[in-house]
Amino acid sequence: MNEDTREPVRLIDTCRVCDGNDWQEVVSFGPLPLANSFLEPADSYDDEPAYPLGVVSCRSCRLMSLTHVVDPEVLYRRYFYVTSDSRTMAEHMRHVAALCRDRFALPAGSFVVEMGSNTGQQLSAFQDIGMRTLGVDPARDLAAAAGERGVETLPDFFSGPTARRVLKEYGPARLILGRHVFAHIDNIAEIAVGVRELLEPAGVFAVEVPYALDMLEHNEFDTIYHEHLSYFAVDTLATLFGRHGLRVVDVERLAVHGGSILVFVGRDDGPWEPRPVVDRMREQERDFGLFEDATYAEFAGRVAGIGEKLPALVRSLVADGKRVAGYGAPAKGNTLLGVCGLGTDELEFSIDTTVLKHGRVLPGSHIPVRTPEYGKENPPDYYLLLAWNYAEEIIGKEREFLENGGRFIVPIPEPTIVSADDL
Repeated sequence: MNEDTREPVRLIDTCRVCDGNDWQEVVSFGPLPLANSFLEPADSYDDEPAYPLGVVSCRSCRLMSLTHVVDPEVLYRRYFYVTSDSRTMAEHMRHVAALCRDRFALPAGSFVVEMGSNTGQQLSAFQDIGMRTLGVDPARDLAAAAGERGVETLPDFFSGPTARRVLKEYGPARLILGRHVFAHIDNIAEIAVGVRELLEPAGVFAVEVPYALDMLEHNEFDTIYHEHLSYFAVDTLATLFGRHGLRVVDVERLAVHGGSILVFVGRDDGPWEPRPVVDRMREQERDFGLFEDATYAEFAGRVAGIGEKLPALVRSLVADGKRVAGYGAPAKGNTLLGVCGLGTDELEFSIDTTVLKHGRVLPGSHIPVRTPEYGKENPPDYYLLLAWNYAEEIIGKEREFLENGGRFIVPIPEPTIVSADDL
């Protein structure tokens, strides 16, 4: 279809995992701008596009899905998300590379393909342990940056045809990796088919996604934005892969991004048998209430509560003459600000380490993004910790700010103020 005639957003009708159409409504946030569409400063933002943002749950397989899908050409061809260079994330990437090698006996020189490889940091960790790598990422500027890092990257979406092209030109993959990208893909059935074709018989597909149970239990509603089409549990992924000649063989729970799972998937004719943890986690999910409507209704109620408490807290501080700024400019922070209706009347600026974002403004709230150095020269009384998933690392790094009387507002799972007394 010609890109000029394609609709930029469409309403979903059937479940992308099981083809069901019995949906439970979970939350609806109305129209919000794209969470990574950072803007140049302007006199007016009246023409800023916004798209419906809400979540439903499939009563058959319990996939949690956005109600609307934005055209990936709109979302990803010019993209401002760059893999974090934090100590936490660097350690995590090394852990993922070693875990995949050790658990599935990857020989030196194994071919590793990563979908959504961004600037190539994760694949660099695989290169460091002797693997041959290839990245696939549609953001042309990020693919170019990965190439400069020494990570060969195809500037394209991972798809069935892309998988077949890679197979023809590079050979089969021993490991295919999808770290926090699989939830961004609409036609995951096509991806599953392509993965099976590209994998060696003894190959493994490693999928890292935010864990739906952590999101539900810890009120992590800000992980909901237009790029995150799906929110997965182990049971849901087992249903998906079982329909396409694959099977879940292992699962590792991880702390990153507010709680994630690394799910290992093998071909159904391959040598890897499911480990006991797979059935154990599926049983835990049912005990949690994954298949019960009440679980999602209770989550929605808690989200509404935070949507009232957090802006009331911030506005009361501003009314008392306190200066408030944002710490971090992650995509999730833009959902948080949008849902809570916070903007330049409440937050003076937000600091972030990502150079691409400096001098721009946050989508929706239009809060200016400043450098960390600006924050040190102009410290507020309170930082709203938009990057709360790095709270431990950030608060440890900002001891001087706290010891000088500054405070952090940690918004998730409940708005909480952290001062030097809490160190």
